Amino acid sequence: MNKPLMPKATAVWLVENTTLTFEQIADFCGLHALEIQGIADGEVARGILGVDPVASSQLTYDEIKRCEANHDLRLKMAEGAIKHIVTEKRQKKSGKYTPVARRQDKPDAIAWIIKNCPEISETQIVKLIGTTKSTIEAVRDKSHWNSNNIRPKDPVLLGLCSQTELDRVYEAARKKYELKHKDDIKNELDEKVNAS
Repeated sequence: MNKPLMPKATAVWLVENTTLTFEQIADFCGLHALEIQGIADGEVARGILGVDPVASSQLTYDEIKRCEANHDLRLKMAEGAIKHIVTEKRQKKSGKYTPVARRQDKPDAIAWIIKNCPEISETQIVKLIGTTKSTIEAVRDKSHWNSNNIRPKDPVLLGLCSQTELDRVYEAARKKYELKHKDDIKNELDEKVNAS
């Protein structure tokens, strides 16, 4: 709940302007440490302008200096910002917005999820990367208007979701799949044991 309004843009600014560790920035922004490393390497969040959390009163310079001095400490949101963010998040309950420049990447991300995470349902894909079921079906059955150019690409590297979001959705889908197919999995294991 106590995360900045624009976590990736805030992370970009913190990577560029502080000596905080990837873990400290990831914890404050609610992102994965590998995602922060990708930002530092220029592989993730290309084209995203950094947003100064001090200028938006989400952090203070003293808090940044405190955490730069001791890498075991974690950044704490400024008191006035918490109340503002909670109110702002309650008001924003609309669908996931994807910048126009990233929209052409969605079919590639869908193809990657279908190939690498088949347990994830269409509904979960829709929520994860902000697409439609008809687009997912078109990519799946190769009837998409641009299917000749679709190449599976990781949605995290494309900037359509965070690694944390993808991991959470995948874990939930995997558990649901295992519950639904528990008997099939048990029979498969029994057959392997009996065959050896």
